[in-house]
Amino acid sequence: MKVKFWGVRGSLPTPISPEQVQSKINAVVQRIKVTDLKNNDTRQKFISILPEWLYGTIGGSTPCIEITTNNNQTIIIDCGSGMRMCGKNFTSEINKTYYIFLSHFHWDHIQGLPFFDPAFDQTSKLKFYSSFYNIKEYLEKQMSEPYFPVQMETSFTKKSDFIHIEENTVIPIVDNVTVMSKKMFHPGGSFSYSFSENKHKIIYASDVELQQEDFEETNENCNFFQDADVLLFDAQYTVEEAIKKENWGHSAFCYAIDFAIKWNISKLYLFHHEPSYDDKKLYSILELSRWYADYASKGKLEVDLAIENKEIKI
Repeated sequence: MKVKFWGVRGSLPTPISPEQVQSKINAVVQRIKVTDLKNNDTRQKFISILPEWLYGTIGGSTPCIEITTNNNQTIIIDCGSGMRMCGKNFTSEINKTYYIFLSHFHWDHIQGLPFFDPAFDQTSKLKFYSSFYNIKEYLEKQMSEPYFPVQMETSFTKKSDFIHIEENTVIPIVDNVTVMSKKMFHPGGSFSYSFSENKHKIIYASDVELQQEDFEETNENCNFFQDADVLLFDAQYTVEEAIKKENWGHSAFCYAIDFAIKWNISKLYLFHHEPSYDDKKLYSILELSRWYADYASKGKLEVDLAIENKEIKI
């Protein structure tokens, strides 16, 4: 499987601000020496050693993940604002089927769907999956008048299916890919998804506030979490914020690490980033996370940030 991040922010889209751009420029200028400007090679070398938070950005779109299976089938998880650019990637494809999974229906996880170009292509096939009922009704509401000028019922491809999946049940999707869903704690509820293909497993767990029962070795927890290759996990808060925002439905990055270690997960991607955090703050959290993960797991757990346009292979 191949995974690509199209949207990684939580709560609402967060474009980089003019002040943040100016801060990055100032930080770069302060690092430049005369010798760095000597020729193209020295300039490129200077750029290559800039801190990651200066060279590029985490991104500001809300959650949307693309999984490409070994047989080139497309699975999309959540329809946040990142789904717009995800759709631009498919505009030249014909008779494409998109398997779309929704963790829940809070606006930051569905607001990109009206801007997903393939949805308006009558040759496309859309298969929406959720462990919530009333999938079609919920999605149509955000595109109803007066909230949106184009209605889903009249404009989307007629080849659209809305499929309810039972929690904690292995469901075949396409070829050798199966999925399970599991309800987690979040206001209004949210379902995490575990995708498996050829003995490899990736878990998507956005909008999750970890509870003690999530660490218990029940059959459901073991079947769902144990030994995953990759875990994409809601790590929106620091511990201090998580305590202050109890019952808001999100987790602290160190809790995510404890959770990944408990279930013998190989790699953790911190996801659903706090909208008020700039790139520098997020990379400082990554540094702390790696230090803690190395200490707590004895080097067994790898931690990284979910970054827009980043691709990973499993």
